This record gives sequence, C-alpha cells and structure tokens, in this order.
Amino acid sequence: MRKTAITFVAAIAAASAVAPMAAEAGTLDDVKARKELNCITNTGLAGFSYTDKAGKWQGFDADHCRALAAAVVGDGNKVKFIPATGKTRFTLLNSKEGDVLFRNTTWTYVRDVDVKLSFVGVNYYDGQGFIIRKSAGIKSAKQLNGATVCIQTGTTTELNLADFFRANKIKYEPVPIETNDEARTAYLAQRCDTYTTDASGLAATRATFDKPADHVILPEIISKEPLGPAVRHGDDQWADVVRWVTYALVAAEEYGVTKGNADEMAKKSANPEVKRLLGTEGNLGGMLGLDKDWALKAIKAAGNYGEIFERNIGPKTNIGLERGLNAQWFNGGLQYAPPFR
Repeated sequence: MRKTAITFVAAIAAASAVAPMAAEAGTLDDVKARKELNCITNTGLAGFSYTDKAGKWQGFDADHCRALAAAVVGDGNKVKFIPATGKTRFTLLNSKEGDVLFRNTTWTYVRDVDVKLSFVGVNYYDGQGFIIRKSAGIKSAKQLNGATVCIQTGTTTELNLADFFRANKIKYEPVPIETNDEARTAYLAQRCDTYTTDASGLAATRATFDKPADHVILPEIISKEPLGPAVRHGDDQWADVVRWVTYALVAAEEYGVTKGNADEMAKKSANPEVKRLLGTEGNLGGMLGLDKDWALKAIKAAGNYGEIFERNIGPKTNIGLERGLNAQWFNGGLQYAPPFR
C-alpha cells in the first residue's frame, strides 16, 4: 500500500513537471475586456506623437495606435496614450502598463533577444543624422571634431554616435538629455553644437523652430534605424494582431483602399485580395480573434499607410519628409505587405 502511494505521488510530480501551466488571459482578451488600448508612445515628437492645442494626441505613431484600437475594440478613439522616454518605454511595456509600443523605436538584436521585445514589423525605415546651425559652416559630420553633442540617453543613438566618432578618429563631448523636448531646448540654448537622433526626428524637431531655415541636417546617415511596433515576448496571438493590422494599412494603400472609399470598396471591389482584407470573403479576422471587418475598421479610423504618412509627416506638412525607403515596394521603397490569404 505504501509503495503504491509513493508511486502515485511520484507519477503526479513527474506529470506536473512536464504539464503546461494554465494559460493566462492574453493581451487581446485584456484589451477587449477593458475596451481600450493602452499605447506607449513618445513624450512629444512633432509629426509622430504629440498633443495638439486641444490636448489630443496626433501624429504618425498615434494614428497607428488608433488603427489598432479600431481593429480590436471597434473604435479608434478608445486609446489611452502613455508617454514614455527612451529609458522608460521598455519597462512600461514589460510591466504590462502598456499593451503595445508605438514610439519611433529601433528594432535591434539586443532589444529583441535580451530585452524580450517582439518587434512585429517596420512602419518607418530611418537612419541617424545630425542637425547643426548653418552659421557654423559645417558641411559634413566628419568635421564635428571636438563638438558638444546633445544625445538622448537609453537609445541606440548613443551607441551609434560613439561608433561613428571612434571610426572617424574624432572626439566629441556628449550632452545627455532624456526627451526630445529637452534636446530641443538645449540645442537652441546652444548648450550643444549639434543634436543627433533619427533623421525623421531631426526634421520633426527643426519644424518647431522659429527659423527652421537657419539649421541644416548634415548629409551623413550613420546607421540603419528600422522603427516599428513592439509587444512583449510570449503572446503570439497579440503579436499577430499588431503585425497584421500594421500590414493591413500597407496593403490598403497598395490596393487603393482609403479612409474615404473603404466602405464602397468592401461592397464593390472584384479583387479577391481586397475582399479578404476587408472581410467580405472568408473570415481572416476570426483567425486573429477579431471581427470579420477588423481591417475595414482600422482603415476607416486612420486611413491607409500612405494617408497616415502624408497627413502627418509628408512633403506637404511642416515636417516635409519624402517617402524614400518608406514608399511602396512597386515605387522603389521597402514597404511591403505579405499576402492576405
């Protein structure tokens, strides 16, 4: 009898060692239950994520948050924006204070593997540059020997800066700051000779100056900065949701689906890919745990990728960014959505 009891206990212990733990509720379930998306974003970067005079969040990344909220809870306004610095953004995500990170964040090996983030796409291809006053007469970043450089701490730009100056055998004095607003203030107060960050961020910051034309972005791009949304490791369903909502916006531009014509396209398009995307053929949404018209809702809330780009940071805005690498693949860019089938 005693031997049987011991054998039984041992068997239970062995089974417990290999049996999967009870599944916890995933992020998708949390967002649906809350009926609101918690989106981590920048503390303020013109064109990307910032508050307007009415206190409403605007920008390229902010609109991606709205598209995701619309796909998941059916309303692009159901977003709680959580401002984060370069130092706090990953902590906020991994502590579950935010559901997703849309904060001009570079996808790197260490962040993916060691920080335990899952990057689910690239919504802006960028590279690091330098801004300096025209009056300095500097034409190249290689002429910055001895310069004081404003640099955001906790970012890839710190490491890229050190690499660039070391490789070119020139010296610099870092002026550490934590937010883009701090960098702007320090640079304009001439606490630093130059400010370095992603080229898109430099263009956005320059647009807020009283005399933008007095400042030039130097020609060197010293790094690759693939910026994109990130989620926590280990929640594949939520990663799939964020990934495919992002791709839906890219695909919508490719197929001519806009914020204004999305409903009409859903009813009249004869393109099978558009039908699957907008939920009038098959049920791709069900595979994600979403409604059939999840992508339609996202597009109606924020527009397609091109509309989001042009409205917030494109050539006709004060940011003035060209599409460049962020053009569609058939126009010489890198934006490319996998098939919706």
